[in-house]
Amino acid sequence: MSEGRTEDVAAIRAVLVASYRAWDGGDADGMVADYTADATAIMTGSLRDSRDVIRQNMALAFEGPLKGSSTANKQLSLRFLGEDGAIVVSESGILFAGETEVPDARKVNATWVLEKRDGRWLIAAYHNSPVLAPAN
Repeated sequence: MSEGRTEDVAAIRAVLVASYRAWDGGDADGMVADYTADATAIMTGSLRDSRDVIRQNMALAFEGPLKGSSTANKQLSLRFLGEDGAIVVSESGILFAGETEVPDARKVNATWVLEKRDGRWLIAAYHNSPVLAPAN
C-alpha cells in the first residue's frame, strides 16, 4: 500500500463493508449502490455486464437460494493503480442459515477493481474463483 493514502484505503474499505452489509440484509439495491453503472461481475462463469444486471441477479438470488445468507470476507491485499484505481484481493464465502464458518469447498478468491470518480471510490469490476481446485 502506498503511504499517504490512508483516506483512500479507509474509503475503499468502507465501500466493501457497505456491500457486505447490504448482502447480509438481502438488499440488492444497497449491494450495488457503490458500483459504477458499467460495472461487470463474473461469478461462477457467468458475466453480469452492468450495475442493473448485477442488481437484478442479486435480487432474484436474495429471494431464492441466497435468502437469509451472509458472507465472510477477509481482505488479502489492496494496491493502487495510479491516483484513481485500486485492486483489492479477498477471500470470501457464503454463509447459509445456521452456519458459522464457510466450508473450504465454498471459499473463493475475489478480485475487486475500484475506480475513483468525482472523488468517490466505486466498484468497477468484480471476479471470483474457487480457492480450491475441484477434485478430478
